[in-house]
Amino acid sequence: MGDDSASPLREPPVRGIEPRNGAVVVRLAGELDLYNADEIRDALAETIATGPRFVVVDMSEVEFVDSTALGVLVEARSQLGHDGFRLAAPQLSTRRALQVSGLDRHLPVHDTVDDALAG
Repeated sequence: MGDDSASPLREPPVRGIEPRNGAVVVRLAGELDLYNADEIRDALAETIATGPRFVVVDMSEVEFVDSTALGVLVEARSQLGHDGFRLAAPQLSTRRALQVSGLDRHLPVHDTVDDALAG
């Protein structure tokens, strides 16, 4: 950590973690893949450990998601239960990846963060 020279062209995938009314919004962005899946996993694990009512993953700025990153989201959902984990605002390519993989039937997907927070 702290060594920004390793990958100067890649932004960190976790752009913010914000508590909101007993829930926590985790904002992800850029490309979510094998190379940063551990960073995403760690951020979600730390968030879950704080004991929120539920976690909303804001995917509005995610440009690409691979199977490894999707697996990380499934892991987090399995720790929180179906209603404890919500995806919000996936772009078309991310929504397509969720549909093709069948994960849209297992991960609650909402159009906006506010919709996800409302439940």
